[in-house]
Amino acid sequence: QVQLVESGGGLVQAGGSLRLSCVASVRTFSRYAMGWFRQAPGKEREFVAAISWSGSNIDYAESANGRFTISRDNAKNTVYLQMNSLTPEDTAVYYCAADPRFATVVSGTGSWGRGTQVTVSS
Repeated sequence: QVQLVESGGGLVQAGGSLRLSCVASVRTFSRYAMGWFRQAPGKEREFVAAISWSGSNIDYAESANGRFTISRDNAKNTVYLQMNSLTPEDTAVYYCAADPRFATVVSGTGSWGRGTQVTVSS
């Protein structure tokens, strides 16, 4: 069992940056792999990025690679998504995901937070 709370979303101009945070409720963090998905209105939820507990395994979607950076601070039970060079196509609700297995996070079948809205204006 893990509860996830996302924050850091908001309104930003195209070309700007945001950093999303996700805090897990587990006191010891339990070595969960964590990641980010996003969902725009009328579209399916899509994978963005994932990171293993140690940080040694990282995976990015093609849309994120080169612009987004996922990282984590296990002492704070927190995972981050630094988003640079944002475009209106990045507008979506961003969801935090977690599971003991990295592959489960990437597949989108683990636990979820309630999401944080990111809106990028042109």
